[in-house]
Amino acid sequence: MVFFRSFVFLLVLCLLQRSNASLVRLNDNGYEGIIIAIDPGVPETETLIERIKDMVTSASTYLFEATEKRFFFKSVSILIPETWKESPQYKRPKHESYKHADVLVTLPALPGGDEPYTKHFKGCKEKGEYIHFTSDFVLGKKQNEYGPTGRLFVHEWAHHRWGVFDEYNDNEPFYSVTPRRIEATRCSESITGMNRVPKCQGNSCSFSKCKINSTTQLYEKNCQFFPDKDQIEKASIMFMQGIDSVVEFCNEKNHNREAPSLQNKMCESRSTWEVISVSEDFKNTTLMEKSPPPPVFSLLRIRERIVCLVLDKSGSMGGYNRLNRMNQAAKLFLLQTVENGTWVGMVHFDSTAVIKSGLIQIISTNEKNKLLSSLPTAAMGGTSICAGIESAFQVIKGIHPQLNGSEIMLLTDGEDSSARRCIDKVKESGAIIHLIALGPSADQAITEMTTITGGKHFSISDKAESNGLVDAFGALSSGNTAASQQSLQLESKGLKLNYNLWMNGTVIIDSTVGKDTFFLFTWEKQYPTISLWDPHGTSMNNFTVDTASKMAYFTIPGTAKAGVWTYNLQAKADSETLTITVNSRAANSSVPPITVNAKMNKDTNSFPSPMIVYAEILQGYIPIIGANVTAFIESSSGKTEVLELLDNGAGADTFKDDGVYSRYFTAYSANGRYSLKVQAHGGANTATRNFRHPPNRAAYIPGWVVDGKIEVNPPRPEINKDTQTNVESFTRIASGDAFVVSNFSSSALPDLYPPSQITDLEATLDGDMITLTWTAPGDDFDVGKVKQYIIRTSGSILDLRDNFDNALQVNTADLVPKEANSKETFAFKPGNISEENATHIFVAIRSVDKSNLTSKVSNIERVALFTPQADPDESQPNPNSGLSISSLVLIVVGSVVLVSIILSITICTIKKKKNSNKFSTGF
Repeated sequence: MVFFRSFVFLLVLCLLQRSNASLVRLNDNGYEGIIIAIDPGVPETETLIERIKDMVTSASTYLFEATEKRFFFKSVSILIPETWKESPQYKRPKHESYKHADVLVTLPALPGGDEPYTKHFKGCKEKGEYIHFTSDFVLGKKQNEYGPTGRLFVHEWAHHRWGVFDEYNDNEPFYSVTPRRIEATRCSESITGMNRVPKCQGNSCSFSKCKINSTTQLYEKNCQFFPDKDQIEKASIMFMQGIDSVVEFCNEKNHNREAPSLQNKMCESRSTWEVISVSEDFKNTTLMEKSPPPPVFSLLRIRERIVCLVLDKSGSMGGYNRLNRMNQAAKLFLLQTVENGTWVGMVHFDSTAVIKSGLIQIISTNEKNKLLSSLPTAAMGGTSICAGIESAFQVIKGIHPQLNGSEIMLLTDGEDSSARRCIDKVKESGAIIHLIALGPSADQAITEMTTITGGKHFSISDKAESNGLVDAFGALSSGNTAASQQSLQLESKGLKLNYNLWMNGTVIIDSTVGKDTFFLFTWEKQYPTISLWDPHGTSMNNFTVDTASKMAYFTIPGTAKAGVWTYNLQAKADSETLTITVNSRAANSSVPPITVNAKMNKDTNSFPSPMIVYAEILQGYIPIIGANVTAFIESSSGKTEVLELLDNGAGADTFKDDGVYSRYFTAYSANGRYSLKVQAHGGANTATRNFRHPPNRAAYIPGWVVDGKIEVNPPRPEINKDTQTNVESFTRIASGDAFVVSNFSSSALPDLYPPSQITDLEATLDGDMITLTWTAPGDDFDVGKVKQYIIRTSGSILDLRDNFDNALQVNTADLVPKEANSKETFAFKPGNISEENATHIFVAIRSVDKSNLTSKVSNIERVALFTPQADPDESQPNPNSGLSISSLVLIVVGSVVLVSIILSITICTIKKKKNSNKFSTGF
């Protein structure tokens, strides 16, 4: 508990929540639109900006050479926080925001937590979310441990842009190879160094040879690989780019396919260069004949937020209670979601547009009430989306001559064939378009505007109990404010009830939130009976009732009491629809709130291709694990699919316990837009990882071997990987962007989806039996139950990987598959292994569904058979012998000198003997 409190105190930056929405584009071999965002918690210093420029400039040259003269960094925007002082060289951002940042520069979450990493929770070849650097790293204070900043930026860029993985593995730092030799996990295998166990006290360290663990038959836990400072090997950047000689990615010729690296596991043993070479970037470029120009930098400072609501009041808004539902949602936005200091204007449109309010800066309830009175009251006329957008431009220009960075929140339910005429104007404006598409007929052209400008896109059905409109407006908080200032949704629920029936429930307000807590209740027909009690049982009665908009709301003054709040709603009409929404903000600006971010793996999809749902739960940057997470995916017609999301490292989930919960989605019901809503609940079993090394990070260099001696770097902070601190109960709601499905067919189709690949296979040797455990896949990816498992073994990892069907098959007649996501266990006695000198048995699984569709081959597990040899004698010329290049040179030179001396003495002796013979027989 003391450690956790220290963590919270030290995490002074309340980090900006974002999802991957990179605006980077490739133009004539150069990457444009890269955004590097400095967190508001970072102290102001111009030196940091200069070091960012230096890092990117050196990285551009390194990238150009590493990609064989193909890619470089052309233009970069540095996003400067509003907390820094104004400067004439700082411009206002256009579409750039923290949400779209490719690189975040922050303070460390804990002392010494400066390791660079890339947030990437998707598969091989998939783009990452963002790169994370600390300010100390960018300032060059960690160069010994991680290498030059420019080189490391290229390492992380490869994660972020091309979806490749690291070629080392902290969980499996060593592996055994034939003939019974232990090697460090690396690429290429020609990287030389020493395997040693360091023991340090203060600045003094001693080193011992690594011993073999009797269970794993590999080196003991504290054994580390210390690379030689002087190397001649050029690969690989994804192993250890800090080595001076390393200037290339591992390719097909020098790739170490046997090493248990994450790259091999995630990318089917392909080298990083093979993956990069099939990327869209690679396909769309040719080699450059000349060296590229240096990067161009833009300095952009966050300014106060400017928003214009553009609300559709056309005739079609009169149906399905749309107009009133829009007003309910807009009132939530104005009363609670929008941040103080924001400038807000309003436009109504049908076939023409009317400016209802110029920009008003939100300072108190007076400004909010003025805007509330401007909401539309009647629906009539046609639809002219461009008229609404162009009027919004006028509103913004009334105070600000530039549109850069301003936001237009456009709600529409109708088709408009003329909408495309203003796409170019929107693109050139610098404004950001957020779309709320209401009903199945909302024009598709506006989706293109949101994509171009980096705005959000929500799809809302006419099913009022889904509460989609309120959720969408509640999700439109600023992307450039600290998480402590953003509105967070704690509850969103709706039911259709008959007279006198109840909607009862509870809302958990945890201690990380509670400020500006807002309860909103809505109905369609008649004001219901509403009861609300705080955690101590005190009844709340001071509701504001808005009978015209059919809503009641209650704002808790100060900070709401932490605990379980209880509500009861009783319907007073038949076929009544009741909803409840609860929003709040962080209770303390120095304690990051728990947040949820929801998204799909892509914005558009062609049936029957599967999609993946993601929900990330964090406190600051610390993942929250063990939560119950449910996704609700609704078509524009109102049909809803419910999915339980999992953080188990199986199926669609890439990494276990990383705070990202995932699941495949294939239950399409129609073409068109779909919405995504996620509910997260943390109970007594929820835990937060206080600190952990994230995957996809640069290798920490423990030290260097120089002239045969190890020079250590400062130790990385001690981490207990099993340390988890329980968090209190919490609830959160998050709305993701809409996605669009095409080519759907309702006709009967054959089985399209095979079982998902098993990625968490583990194997242990118990006496003469091998015990396997894994997470069960389903008949269709991760749903249902497979028909059977095929288990095969081999003495060669490469043979098993490349020729699985020809490997020795294990008898699985007694293995009955369980339901998807269950834990499977199976033990067997291994058969004879034909390979000579085999030190391990390698095991893999493939599953088969009822239609005989097969999964991909699982990850390959190895089980030790014999004890491999420890480090050979230092004098032996082995890649792991510990002899550096300079030491070898000295030995060779010394040997040559010694041989020369011996030859010289021998020749002199022979000459003397010859001369002596001449004198004795010269008569």
